[in-house]
Amino acid sequence: MSEITDRLEIAELFARLSRLLDEARHDDAGTVYTDDVVVRSPRGLLRGVDEVTAHLRAHQLPGERTQHVHGDILVTVDGDHASASANQLVYFYRDGRPPHRESGVRLRYTAVRTPDGWRFDTAHIAVAFQRAA
Repeated sequence: MSEITDRLEIAELFARLSRLLDEARHDDAGTVYTDDVVVRSPRGLLRGVDEVTAHLRAHQLPGERTQHVHGDILVTVDGDHASASANQLVYFYRDGRPPHRESGVRLRYTAVRTPDGWRFDTAHIAVAFQRAA
């Protein structure tokens, strides 16, 4: 039962990450990432939750909102460590208007069990496609 619970908690990290990104709650990055997280993406390498938070703030465009949708989540647990992957669709829009841009993203993460629950400690983000609507 413990492994199933762990897998569900790790899968839920994807949903919590989506919500904090979509709601621009950048200061909550520590609720899904470890303090020493390493994030690799097309925009570069980020080290630590403070760099991730600063990056999120710096790339928030005025008036632009997002909707992140995850699917095909796979989680493998090995004690207090886990690997997780997902496909993600990201829609970029302005309130009341249809999306003006969308991206398909492939995510590979590792997670660790912390005193506060599971947290992602590495992230590899790869863009599969981008399309202007």
